[in-house]
Amino acid sequence: MKKRSSAIIFSAVLALIVVTVGRLDATQGPSSGEEPLAELRIGYQKGGPLLILKSSGALERRLAPLQVQIRWAEFPSGPPLLEALNAGALELGVAGNAATVFAQGAADSQLIYLAAEVPNARGEAVLVPKDSKLTSLAELKGKTVAFTRASNAHYLLIRALERAHLGLNEIRQAGLSPTDARAAFESGSVDAWVIWDPFYADAQLNLGARVLADASGLVDDSVFYVSTRPIAEKHSRLLQIVIDQIKKTDQWMQAHPREAAQQLSDATGLPLNIWQTSISRHVYGVQPVNQKIIDAQQSIADIFYSLGLLPAKEKVASAVWQPTAK
Repeated sequence: MKKRSSAIIFSAVLALIVVTVGRLDATQGPSSGEEPLAELRIGYQKGGPLLILKSSGALERRLAPLQVQIRWAEFPSGPPLLEALNAGALELGVAGNAATVFAQGAADSQLIYLAAEVPNARGEAVLVPKDSKLTSLAELKGKTVAFTRASNAHYLLIRALERAHLGLNEIRQAGLSPTDARAAFESGSVDAWVIWDPFYADAQLNLGARVLADASGLVDDSVFYVSTRPIAEKHSRLLQIVIDQIKKTDQWMQAHPREAAQQLSDATGLPLNIWQTSISRHVYGVQPVNQKIIDAQQSIADIFYSLGLLPAKEKVASAVWQPTAK
């Protein structure tokens, strides 16, 4: 009986310590004078660390002592997510390289780059149907290619065509959402599809899609966590807490790929093998937006401007977050 009572007391004390440490850790978040934020609205896409973080509830627990409520919103791709961010409907989101460039170039944009995932060039590709006679990028000339406009697939298509000495005006462009593009691809309405995971893995495993080229050697395919300048200025320490929690999620996914695939399958309803394939070609890890990343983004912005896809030149470096020192 004494041993049992001691164990109960020990458990209670341990729980109290954990709660207390959690509160101290969280309350160190906002610096003195930083405005409180009652609700943090986060936009995410299908899969990836943010969906794992949402499913785990870890961020809600981390921010509970600060009385910050989390509201999650799923988007089919980066462009509509960033439209919501620019419209003030989100405080934080995640999107690919090209989408963030377009969003930065939007009128009255306040976009700020917070951090970047380690680039994963193997996670997006130019696909053709399994029975297609196309065997090279050069053969896309005159063909109909599906892609999501203003997304990382848009930029990959530009670079892939460039490798084949082709321009966008030499193909028939089908700007479609990932869901609509998959339907068109499956029905044979398009000749090729430029897409990212998990849609890429789904097309391979369930439609037998063949890869004409992935992004290796063409595009770094960086993914960014973004916010807006007003939020970054008023809630810098809160954003640091969120990025720190994303880093921990990334580390867990890298160390536990099978468990991560299962969690993503449970959260999305997509079969486990799709997520296993997707995760197998990704390296997870959050890093600051360094000069190399800025230069890569600037190159994308310059190319889009030269093609008339952006109304004005952008300076990517001006939109990079400088977090408050701890």
